[in-house]
Amino acid sequence: MREAAQKLMNRSASAAIQQALDSLRGHPSLRPAAPAQPPMRDINPPPSGPAAEAAPEAAARTASAPATPNPATHPAEYAQDMLNRMGIQIDLQANIDRAMDAGAFMHPAPEVALPEGARFIKGSYTNHAGTRNYKLYIPASYHGQAMPLLVMLHGCTQNPDDFAVGTQMNALAEEKECFVVYPEQTPNANQQRCWNWFNAIDQQHGQGEPSIIAGIARQIIDEYPVNERQVYVAGLSAGGAMAVIVGTLYPELFAAVGVHSGLPFASAQDLPSALSAMKRGVNSPHKAGNGAQPIIVFHGDSDTTVHPRNGEQVIEQRLNGHRGKPSVQSGSVPNGHRYTQTTHTKADGTPLGEHWVVHGAGHAWFGGNASGTYTDAKGPDASREMLRFFRTVS
Repeated sequence: MREAAQKLMNRSASAAIQQALDSLRGHPSLRPAAPAQPPMRDINPPPSGPAAEAAPEAAARTASAPATPNPATHPAEYAQDMLNRMGIQIDLQANIDRAMDAGAFMHPAPEVALPEGARFIKGSYTNHAGTRNYKLYIPASYHGQAMPLLVMLHGCTQNPDDFAVGTQMNALAEEKECFVVYPEQTPNANQQRCWNWFNAIDQQHGQGEPSIIAGIARQIIDEYPVNERQVYVAGLSAGGAMAVIVGTLYPELFAAVGVHSGLPFASAQDLPSALSAMKRGVNSPHKAGNGAQPIIVFHGDSDTTVHPRNGEQVIEQRLNGHRGKPSVQSGSVPNGHRYTQTTHTKADGTPLGEHWVVHGAGHAWFGGNASGTYTDAKGPDASREMLRFFRTVS
């Protein structure tokens, strides 16, 4: 699994390098030197005078000039050499080593347009498990009043800006008056920026990445007037799997969980079992949580990255033997996807869980903005439905 992953990362890095080469090809200053010719026997006598004196100096300069790297054997060095000659200050190798992510190299994070008065600020949190940066969206509608807090966990290769644009959650935060914080996974922790939902240490209370994410939420609560009964966590793909973990481990902190294209709690313990769970679901999901924490799940039935069975198992795991007849309704988005929505309620009629199966949809955030990665604009609007569900169960 690790060798396959390394090959994939090498191909991604090669693609990034190739794009750099393609964009620079043809620049006159970067044309490779002509291959050396065999020495020719000079039938003329060597020059005398000043020209003769200058010749050794020219030869010395030529000998001391660094050779152009061979693009066939040293592509990264060749691309870096071309960037240096053009005066472009980019450390190509550092970018490759830091991210190993061609998508981020070729598609920089989109800028997030802010309404007047809104802020999208950077922050950082550190505990014994490590440090993670985050971005906090404070809507223009905030004037000191207590508001809900939503923690949004991005998917692999994504970052806070990309995820905010793709999900359009900041725009909804303006409308619904809530804080949104986007923790950021580091390439040092995972080369593809995935949350490590498949590591045993990251499935334990007070340990690993769940403790950092919970710590970020508590830090925001300490610094702003958050309504502590309305703190939620949601995520996509690896972020969705981590949202399940964080919600399960910290039910006293998070009032509800949103899962988009994710997996059940403790569905893997290493990379091989993670790949198996992604491809076919879990043979026997662990029981997790007390069944009282509401959850909303979205999954496309044509998802080839995380099998749709995982969405079913997330609901089954959280309901944990809940008795009651669910209500099922079907619908469709105009010029978009059809969907089936299954709602589970408590005895008093309060929603306990919703499972949205979006027909013909793949591994992408439904109702998202195409300016972000992994989005499907054909709906339904997962962001709006999640906020609606969270408000209903609080």
